[in-house]
Amino acid sequence: MPALAQSQPEIKWRLAASWPKSLDTLYGGAEYLAKRVAEATDHKFQIRVFAAGEIVPAFQVLDAVQNNTVEMGHTASYYFVGKDPTFAFDCTIPFGMNARQMNAWMTHGGGLQLLRDFFKDYNVYNIPAGNTGAQMGGWFRKEIKTAADLQGLKFRIGGLGGAVLAKLGVVTQQIPGGDIYPALEKGTIDAAEWVGPYDDEKLGFYKVAKYYYYPGWWEGQAQLSLYVNLGQWEGLPKSYQAIVAAACAEADTWTLAKYDTDNVAALRRLVANGAELRPFSREILDACYKAAQELYAENAAKNPKWKTIYEPWKKFLDDEHVWFRVNEQQFDNYMLSKKT
Repeated sequence: MPALAQSQPEIKWRLAASWPKSLDTLYGGAEYLAKRVAEATDHKFQIRVFAAGEIVPAFQVLDAVQNNTVEMGHTASYYFVGKDPTFAFDCTIPFGMNARQMNAWMTHGGGLQLLRDFFKDYNVYNIPAGNTGAQMGGWFRKEIKTAADLQGLKFRIGGLGGAVLAKLGVVTQQIPGGDIYPALEKGTIDAAEWVGPYDDEKLGFYKVAKYYYYPGWWEGQAQLSLYVNLGQWEGLPKSYQAIVAAACAEADTWTLAKYDTDNVAALRRLVANGAELRPFSREILDACYKAAQELYAENAAKNPKWKTIYEPWKKFLDDEHVWFRVNEQQFDNYMLSKKT
């Protein structure tokens, strides 16, 4: 074993993340991944992590990896739906899977191979490397009670959730995490969503918008991904490839577990500081669900890449709902009824 370790090359790569350093679960997940790779290779393979804006802006991570400006990126693929809405499948789809279902689809349901076939066109090798779990519905300056209240609302939202809301008259913007607070404070936007209590508290949204809505129906989960330039990946020793894949799996578990742990106390603190929790009304949820299904049908009719992934994705989710409805949901509902 020592002789084998000594024979491995020393490699130093750069990783561009889409997150500010202040977010110690998103940016911290990328750092954790890099740390585990270094430890597993006796520090022969070192990955230096850069925050959004240090090498490239948050929404240019895909381009940077594709063009080999950096060897790696850590991002949320739905940031790139402007290039092709199919990118959203690598992160989240409104009214889609929860974190466990996403993991099942990617690992055993054929999702990862479908997405790798898609990413080849962008010169990227993608690996799941984090998850937020179900997200909150965001911060609003005023209460939103009906679908009519959405008309003209200026809302920061990522991914396909924006396309769904646009059908209902919302003016959507995709703004990097570090830039959301000043836009909300100045009134450039009326509302904003990010992740959930832990991150939202760090970003200070409760200071400038008091109504905190749930659930974030556009993100029943949000998978984060490691992007590796395809040529660089293929040139890595097989043992290093295996170590990177294992580190990504660890980072995936680490990130989701940290959010599930830290969101609890953060939500209590937010409420104590004046945040007012509000559920989206059934009317709003139904209107958004209908708009989402219309959007998916439109995409399938005009985008072959979307259709190739959407059809097996939808069947897998429908099948998962059968199992979760029979057993998982019943257990959760009973336990929550006892606790509340």
